[in-house]
Amino acid sequence: MSKSKRGGSAVRQRNAQQPPPAPEPLRVAVADSHTHMDMQSPEVAEIVAAAAAVGVSPLIQVGVDVTSSRWATEVAAQYPHVWAAVALHPNEAPRIVHGDGAPGVEADDTDWAGKHRPAGGQAGLEEALAEIDRLAELAVVRAVGETGLDYFRTGPEGAAAQQESFRRHIDLAKRHDLAVMIHDRDAHEDVLRLLREEGAPERVIFHCFSGDADLAKICAEHGYFMSFAGNVTFASAHELREAAEVAPPELILVETDAPFLTPKPYRGRPNAPYLIPYTLRAVAEAKGMAEDTLAATVADNARRAFGL
Repeated sequence: MSKSKRGGSAVRQRNAQQPPPAPEPLRVAVADSHTHMDMQSPEVAEIVAAAAAVGVSPLIQVGVDVTSSRWATEVAAQYPHVWAAVALHPNEAPRIVHGDGAPGVEADDTDWAGKHRPAGGQAGLEEALAEIDRLAELAVVRAVGETGLDYFRTGPEGAAAQQESFRRHIDLAKRHDLAVMIHDRDAHEDVLRLLREEGAPERVIFHCFSGDADLAKICAEHGYFMSFAGNVTFASAHELREAAEVAPPELILVETDAPFLTPKPYRGRPNAPYLIPYTLRAVAEAKGMAEDTLAATVADNARRAFGL
């Protein structure tokens, strides 16, 4: 199956490097709750097989725009252990409304090459959201995401479009009875505020959890899932490990966000779902839990979060 996008130059450079060796397999299989196979070099069949060989299944293939969301549903329809999430990435909304290079819309090296972008302005955003709404009806779709807020690249002028898009995705998740998968970068307070104002869906997932122990406690109070990625293994990630330590086991997920955030000791090399065991083991160590115990809990969490 052809891929919808290959990503920017940084992704291509990463994918050109030697892939890390396969880790020791997990004895209890867990899901990769967030991956981008359309940005990884191997073909989908190879990615799925390599993951299954080390106890990583199923895989949640995540869309970030209309094109990649369509591709996610096509892949999920072809592979029985792949499920789809569909949405407009937070940075996509201001790009549609204002155009690339407009005030408040910083260029992003992870831009998707060769994709179709809807017509600009508010009409363009409505067109894109309508297509995400249509895709969310498909049986292979198990989450609306990744949506949310990202103030790292989008400045104040783009915040309004991001927040409007996030509100609309929250509504989509509720109407389709799907989990909402949140991208939260430098925007914790506003993400929590909009969830409160709109009324959170029954299942909320903080993808690539980026907060500290205090945010983890707030998420726990609300029953929000926290999905930890490979950066929890980084030497500098003390706050993330503290968050993992206090996060209730029944609210923990693990993910790759591949090809990004390759876990230690292979940081900077291409990431893929087969590397999930490194992240699972790092979280188990932070929590002082046996690997198999945490893996069984995480596997059950994924079934609950995505309705598998």
